[in-house]
Amino acid sequence: MQVGTKELEGRMEVRKVEGKPLREVTVKIGLERIDTQEEITEEALLDSRATGLVMSLEFAQKQGFKLKKLERPMHVRNVNGSLNKKGPIEHTVEVNIYYQRHRERMEIDVIGEQR
Repeated sequence: MQVGTKELEGRMEVRKVEGKPLREVTVKIGLERIDTQEEITEEALLDSRATGLVMSLEFAQKQGFKLKKLERPMHVRNVNGSLNKKGPIEHTVEVNIYYQRHRERMEIDVIGEQR
């Protein structure tokens, strides 16, 4: 249950969930499609406990990223140990990520089931 949201310095939100503060830090990054060199700018959530990079299937399809099918699906567990409701990771996308003056080619896991 979200009880309040407050924006600080345009980049950090502090929310209270069930009476406990939750901090989210976002940054603007550039994502470049490898096949077309088309760039988009998006807000990305920084998560210090994440074990990798993920984007939603809906976002990947909307932006026209080329999906690469994994040989075997990877099952995703939430922080509490339960399986993620969006299903296993079955695809990745390869992108160039830009942040300030840094550029890096990365594979991002895509979460969500294709219908």
